[in-house]
Amino acid sequence: MQNQRLDAILESHVAVGEETKDKLLGAAFCVVNKDGILYQGSAGRIDLPVNSAPFTTRSFTWIASMTKIVTAAAVMQEVERGTLGLDQDMRPLVPQLARMEILRGFQEADGKPVLEPNADPITMRHLLTHTAGLGYDKADPELARWSEAVGRTASVYDFSLDGFATPLRFPPGSGWWYGTGLDWAAEAVAAAASARRGAETRLADLVQESILGPLGMRSTTFYSLRVSDDIRRSKVANAYRDPETGRLSIGPLAIPAEPPVQSGGAGLWATCEDFSKFLRALLVSSLPEAGTDAAGRILKSETVAEMLRPQLSDRQREALQSVTGEAHDSMVPEFEKTTPLNHGISGIINLADVPSKRKAGSMMWKGFTNGQWASSPPWIDPKAGIAAALVVNVLPQPDPVVTKLHDELERAVYRDLT
Repeated sequence: MQNQRLDAILESHVAVGEETKDKLLGAAFCVVNKDGILYQGSAGRIDLPVNSAPFTTRSFTWIASMTKIVTAAAVMQEVERGTLGLDQDMRPLVPQLARMEILRGFQEADGKPVLEPNADPITMRHLLTHTAGLGYDKADPELARWSEAVGRTASVYDFSLDGFATPLRFPPGSGWWYGTGLDWAAEAVAAAASARRGAETRLADLVQESILGPLGMRSTTFYSLRVSDDIRRSKVANAYRDPETGRLSIGPLAIPAEPPVQSGGAGLWATCEDFSKFLRALLVSSLPEAGTDAAGRILKSETVAEMLRPQLSDRQREALQSVTGEAHDSMVPEFEKTTPLNHGISGIINLADVPSKRKAGSMMWKGFTNGQWASSPPWIDPKAGIAAALVVNVLPQPDPVVTKLHDELERAVYRDLT
């Protein structure tokens, strides 16, 4: 792989001095295959002052919705243990799911929400594929209106169960809508593991014992304050781009430093280097067990095959295509608007080759700070046998600079492979 070409692309998109117009402060990019690292590179700095520490593949940042695929792997490990089923109703395990009603609209006279009971199961598959009917209150006008109507003060940004709890947008299994499914999947897998062990078990316990620890992901955590001084010094500042000027400033994150619960949908902090270890583990785990070294394997090959399999019914897929069509630039700018899509566990799958880029059957996702499963998604391409992650920290999403950077990097990677 042409490291100099990738280095040059990264360098061309980061600020050199004080001027940040149409630039990033920093970025890190990692590409792996089953055998190890194909590329690790970075450029820029971690904060606004020009003398800030360099942005490296070990720079520590909130990875937002990159968390979802890690949570999904922990869930699938529990499925392999036989304590959970993908098509098992999760309502008996998670009382809040059992209490959720379906939002049907609002009364014209007084604006009160129109809610009806939900009689249908909410399965783990629904939660992992965003087909349960759950949404994000801060990104969904209907849920925002419901929150205001009922005087709700909690929100998804709280990383609390009250913040994750909203009405369903449709009966479970009848559509596709991006939301808090992985946060509730985290609660369900923790409940199942607690019952199996006979002791309280949290998502963080499962992830640490079965994923982070075995893979040596020492800089990945749900708690950004509970890290070593070395990791804390590498923490990336939260950059915000002014949509009028294109310049960057630094501001606080909306999420709590010490979250009440571990968000399975967006709670992890990590580094590009650490996350590439996880992506490589998925590639290794996708290989047949026979004749394959068990080192680095975190799941059975048939489990990874299920994760990468298109999961949606025709009706659900139509809903996915509709949502991604309307929100193309923020959700799927790496694809043409006509690219057929589906959803696996837990990420979007392109059903056709993307010219000069990833192959059909690749999976990725998007996230809040642009450098996660976002305009710069990590992607897993089982046909080409590679996986990649671009890590930045800039808001709002989508960021046009990140979109362009990711496109150039992905094209360069596949040019070298062919």
